[in-house]
Amino acid sequence: MSDKFDVIVIGAGPGGYVAAIKAAQLGLKTACVESWTSKDGKSQVLGGTCLNVGCIPSKALLEVTHKFEEASHDYESMGIMTKGVDIDVAKMMERKSGIVQQLTGGIAGLFKANGVTSIHGHGKLLAGRKVEVTDKDGKTKTYEADNVILATGSKPIEIPPAQFDGEYIVDSEGALEFTEVPKRLGVIGAGVIGLELGSVWARLGSEVTVLEAQDSFLPAVDQQVAKDALKQFKKQGLNIITGARMTGAEVKRKLVNVSYEDSKGKQEAKFDKLIVAVGRRPYTDGALAEDSGVTMDERGFIFVDDNCKTEAPGVWAVGDIVRGPMLAHKASEEGVMVAERIAGHKPQVNYDCIPNVIYTFPEVAWVGKTEEQLKAEGEEYNVGSFPFAANGRAMAANAAAGMVKIIADAKTDRILGFHVVGPQASEIVAQGVIAMEFGSSAEDLALTCFAHPTLSESVHEAALAVAGGAIHVANRRKKK
Repeated sequence: MSDKFDVIVIGAGPGGYVAAIKAAQLGLKTACVESWTSKDGKSQVLGGTCLNVGCIPSKALLEVTHKFEEASHDYESMGIMTKGVDIDVAKMMERKSGIVQQLTGGIAGLFKANGVTSIHGHGKLLAGRKVEVTDKDGKTKTYEADNVILATGSKPIEIPPAQFDGEYIVDSEGALEFTEVPKRLGVIGAGVIGLELGSVWARLGSEVTVLEAQDSFLPAVDQQVAKDALKQFKKQGLNIITGARMTGAEVKRKLVNVSYEDSKGKQEAKFDKLIVAVGRRPYTDGALAEDSGVTMDERGFIFVDDNCKTEAPGVWAVGDIVRGPMLAHKASEEGVMVAERIAGHKPQVNYDCIPNVIYTFPEVAWVGKTEEQLKAEGEEYNVGSFPFAANGRAMAANAAAGMVKIIADAKTDRILGFHVVGPQASEIVAQGVIAMEFGSSAEDLALTCFAHPTLSESVHEAALAVAGGAIHVANRRKKK
């Protein structure tokens, strides 16, 4: 006899574990299936890619290396004299692992507190909302559910010219496990992951070259912000080459020999390590039986409607395996929405208000539309921006690069886009998300009182600048 649940979630990443907890909180008998196993092979590991080999460990390394960079190069200008600052890579990695272990263990505690049944094994959706789970010993057991939520996440894309070998040519996971600082580091892909990982090792002394196939830098980002960020990254020593199409990589004498083509023709470069960060793909390997009723597109994304329902009755899918940005917070919001819909509520995810962040220094964050998108759509808009160079708190923190930029509808003044490059952009962008979620106008922000001195005053000034009324920077002259 199979065990029966109201909800079975397959996958315990940010989409899956959040959906499971919310479903249990709503009074539904809930189980969550996860196959990830600890390195010793003894226990289940929750949290998915984000907590184990993605968002959390990368931010731990970014934070440590930023502090090292400051201590090595910036403190003297502030009157702090340091000598012989060094980095203990092993200790840095140990700290990172400790943070990961604490957070993943916390999820297990939350499951227990909320009454979620955790099932260790590989989950496979069968017809009729049945879930077959195969444990580490190969034994299978079948469970039944009124609703199944697929949340199996994604994995790094591997490209033919640079096959992963786990030592010299690695994916984003391997780049978080280097035991020493590579002298020369190559990164394929100047996206979020490539820039973050490249920054980590550049701060510790690596000569970093980033090869990006696209001709423009960060094409999804507002280009005024992207150009500002590129200028800062190059100042930091990141050698970013756009329009560079990789043609091959071969390991010889413990070096990775990379060949690529750019505007100057055929090129070659040698690296001690090569990180391939060209994106991620949906991970549904072995997760769907042929008669499950769930359909996918040619890239492996599961078809869902606006509320994350698949074409199979009672089956839902969230996170990286469905349309939209591959972001942990987007997955979590979808997980909550689905759990609430199963319980009979009618929530929706506002996909126009999902923030994006690149955790470099300066950080890059945005929500809503870019100028380029609005121009292409023929929309009329007004722009207000304010540089951190005119912000007292940013100057005091020795972090005055970048800006806040607000784009508003020319007729209604409703905020259409909110873009930040600079210190704590990941925190500041939340102000734009909240404003847009409530349908705020730029004037609403302009009429809001911000504490002084704060970085957030730059939001206030950018909002004032939309109507040409900034106080602490010269305003653009209006066209006659």
